[in-house]
Amino acid sequence: MKRFLIPLGLFFGLLVFLAVGLRLNPREIPSPFIGKAAPAFSLTQLHEADKMITPADMAGKVWVLNVWASWCTSCRVEHPVLMDFARTGQVPIVGLNYKDGRNEGRQWLSEHGNPYTVSAFDADGRVGIDYGVYGVPETFVIDKKGVIRMKFTGPLTREALAGKLLPLIEELNRA
Repeated sequence: MKRFLIPLGLFFGLLVFLAVGLRLNPREIPSPFIGKAAPAFSLTQLHEADKMITPADMAGKVWVLNVWASWCTSCRVEHPVLMDFARTGQVPIVGLNYKDGRNEGRQWLSEHGNPYTVSAFDADGRVGIDYGVYGVPETFVIDKKGVIRMKFTGPLTREALAGKLLPLIEELNRA
């Protein structure tokens, strides 16, 4: 009788893990960077190759870092949401043009509109790797002290913006 208890216990243990796993949202990929300082970088700007952009340029402001590329089809889905968000002027939106060509990135923004205060040019993707980017688009909310407070994976929707990002941004701006 005892020899059946061990396999039965293992079976129920696996059922518990399965039940917990099924309740998780696959869009919410945990990031080890939440609550930690945003990785430092110094990149040239997409539109002005002779100028640099660093997270230190945003010190004292709540800001959004949006990782995008001209070749990204999901970025096209997200783009109208970013354009509307940029029009509100609530926070600076910094673009990180990821593994793209400079001309392709500039052309894409010229055709579709530019929601970014500034876009950094990350041709080889090293900064994206430092931020733990799994794929584009990804969006980070960074507080006044340069600490990452949220990571949103996938195309931003109006619902996610209104329900998740904006409440956090408002809270961080009050702090």
